[in-house]
Amino acid sequence: MAKILAFAGSNSSVSINYKLVEHTTSLLSGHSIQLLNMSNFPFPMYSADYETANGYSNSLIELKNDIQKSDGLLISVNEHNSNPSGFFKNLLDWLSRVDRGFLEGTKVLLMSTSPGKGGAKHALAVVEQLLPRFGATITGTFSLPLFNENFKVGEGIAHAELSKLHQDQLDQFLNAL
Repeated sequence: MAKILAFAGSNSSVSINYKLVEHTTSLLSGHSIQLLNMSNFPFPMYSADYETANGYSNSLIELKNDIQKSDGLLISVNEHNSNPSGFFKNLLDWLSRVDRGFLEGTKVLLMSTSPGKGGAKHALAVVEQLLPRFGATITGTFSLPLFNENFKVGEGIAHAELSKLHQDQLDQFLNAL
C-alpha cells in the first residue's frame, strides 16, 4: 500500500484541476490517499525579506513533511498565460527554501486541464522540467483539453480515448511506486 498525496496547483475554490485530481484519486483503491485542497493554504508571496522577518509557517512545514512522507504525488497544474499559476510557482518557491530537495525520491504523476484546446500543456511542460530540480521523478504526464466537454462531474473523463490515456498514465505511476 502506497501513501499518495494529491493536489492541484490552483488556489481557486472552483478549480477544474482540483476536480481532475479528485477524479483521479477516486480511481485508486488499496492505497492511503491524502487529498489537499490548496484553496485552504494561503501562503504569502515569497520574498527574502519576508522569509528573514517571519521564517516559515507551520502549514508550509507540515506540507513539506507530508510530501516527504508520501511515496508519490498526483499534481494537476493550471495555466495562466502559458505558465503555471503564480500560486503554484510561489508554493514551489517556499517549499524549495525550506528544503531544496523536498521532492527527493518522490514519484510524480503530473496532470493538467483547461477549458481550452491546449489542456494547459504549456504549464505542464514547464512544471515537468522544473520538479526534477527538487528531486522528483516524473512517471508520466496527462493533459485533458476542453474540460467542460471532456469531463462530467460524478462520471469523470467522458472522452473514451482520453480516459484510457489517463488510466494508462495512472497505472504507470502506480507501477513506479
